Amino acid sequence: MEVKLDKQYPLDVDAARAWALLTDLKATANCMPGAEITEQLSETSFKGGVKVKVGPAVAQFGGTVDVVEAVPAERKMVLRGKGADKGGSSASMDLTAIITADPANPAHCVLNGQAAVIVNGKFAQFGGRMMVQVSDMLLAQFVENFRQTALTLPAAEGSPAASTDAATAASGGASGAASGAASGGEAAAPAAAPKAPVVAREINGLAIFWALLKSWVGGLFGKKA
Repeated sequence: MEVKLDKQYPLDVDAARAWALLTDLKATANCMPGAEITEQLSETSFKGGVKVKVGPAVAQFGGTVDVVEAVPAERKMVLRGKGADKGGSSASMDLTAIITADPANPAHCVLNGQAAVIVNGKFAQFGGRMMVQVSDMLLAQFVENFRQTALTLPAAEGSPAASTDAATAASGGASGAASGAASGGEAAAPAAAPKAPVVAREINGLAIFWALLKSWVGGLFGKKA
């Protein structure tokens, strides 16, 4: 069974930091619940895995990810991944990810992704529609983790994001100093840098199923109304 995805996700982070994170495959994989890079086989090939938890049972998918193409000038990355579990299920994916700057706001960008996923084995029994719904849920989690992680990276010197960060820090420092002076105490410490999100190390299959069930029931009653 083949599923095709074409998504665009606006991010409140500049394109330079988003691209820096995207090219760090280990850090990017850590943004996806249950996924991780375990070994670098070569400059363009990596070994990794995904854990899926359904109740007390945990399934482990192992495979490889290869960088087919990386074009820094276009902020374009083409990846090919494939893997299998011990139960005989297998999957492969061709992914093209492009980071485009927001011309109206240099501190923002858009993450564009096009993927073709082929699934064989027991997971193919879910059908294309449910696979798309599950993919949408996982991608939404991934994008939020990706956004938060990118924001923790230092902005390039002289970039709009660096200027914004500097202005924010100066404003916070001045506000803290004024507050401290008004209260007769010491100036407040500057705000700490945002921390990277804590990502679940395995995908909770039951949670996904429950969310899909609620969505289906909600849609059913909505149609009746």
